[in-house]
Amino acid sequence: MSRPYRHTTPVPKKSATGRVAAVYAQMETDFLLDDGPLMSLSPAPDVLAGTWALLREAEIVGTAARADKEAVASAVSLANRCPFCTEAHALLAHGAGDHDLAEAARAGRTPDDRRHAALLAWAAATRSPGSPDLARPPFPADHTPEFVGTALATHFINRMVTSLLDEEALLPSALRRSQYVRRAAALAIGRVARSSPEPGAGLTVLAGPVPAGPAPAWAGEGPVGPAYLALRAAASTGGELLGEAGRAAVLDTVAAWDGGHPPLGGDPAGREVCVDLPPAERPAVRLALLAALAPYRITEADVAAWRAAAGGGGGSEERGDGELTRVLAFGAITATTRVESWIVAGARADSPA
Repeated sequence: MSRPYRHTTPVPKKSATGRVAAVYAQMETDFLLDDGPLMSLSPAPDVLAGTWALLREAEIVGTAARADKEAVASAVSLANRCPFCTEAHALLAHGAGDHDLAEAARAGRTPDDRRHAALLAWAAATRSPGSPDLARPPFPADHTPEFVGTALATHFINRMVTSLLDEEALLPSALRRSQYVRRAAALAIGRVARSSPEPGAGLTVLAGPVPAGPAPAWAGEGPVGPAYLALRAAASTGGELLGEAGRAAVLDTVAAWDGGHPPLGGDPAGREVCVDLPPAERPAVRLALLAALAPYRITEADVAAWRAAAGGGGGSEERGDGELTRVLAFGAITATTRVESWIVAGARADSPA
């Protein structure tokens, strides 16, 4: 189980129980990626379940074309510099039957089809607050829960996958080099990529009632809203592993983020943010900020420093995989909710006065 996973050891399928086993079973039926990247979240079962519920109810279930949603996920992943997710979702778009759209999404190319071109532009613009492309959602209103939910699930998953997996080990070189290999590989997943599972089953893997509070307006009245609330609640628990000052530092830093990638010469975790924090809190804040803004820069040294630190949440023992998953999830969901605010603001800008 060590490769391609890094920093944590996932729960093996043969020994999974409870929510983890339930998620694995649904993934095997509906996604054919049961022995893959989402397993990296299994040390925190509620984070895994919330992630799966949103992915299933927005991306896999629904009436919008599956290939369109997979292309959106691939384009978002490309914008987030998550190569495995870029290729995986393009492969699923191939499996759903739209080869031209799949290739355009993975390559960052503008499709000839105008609707598809607008769809990929919208997906990429979810990292660009104030973009005109966000003000013109290229899908009907009744598909908003599916497309926005897919984009937000992808933003969260990209950050977790990049933080916790060796993406190069996940990607066969032939798959990256050849469109023909990608089309051939898609044949194996075509049945699942073109299936229409019943909505709502993703909510059954959640523990207890869905968190109180209204679902966001974009999510409508179906299962996407409760799934998003569940993921947000589960991932936010990671903030409890930071001290109060550290948690505020993460929230304030991401609130000021403009969607860009930190420059190569700078420090993406903003050491100036950490300088006034107690030394024991700094490693957790650094990890959460890296997960939010540049997960591809998380190193073994960053994780080792966090495991050894006393931590702002109290307790001096070396921390475990579940806590690490939650700290990273806190950074990832903080960035995801920031993206959500940009999508919502863009849609409002296009609304009649």
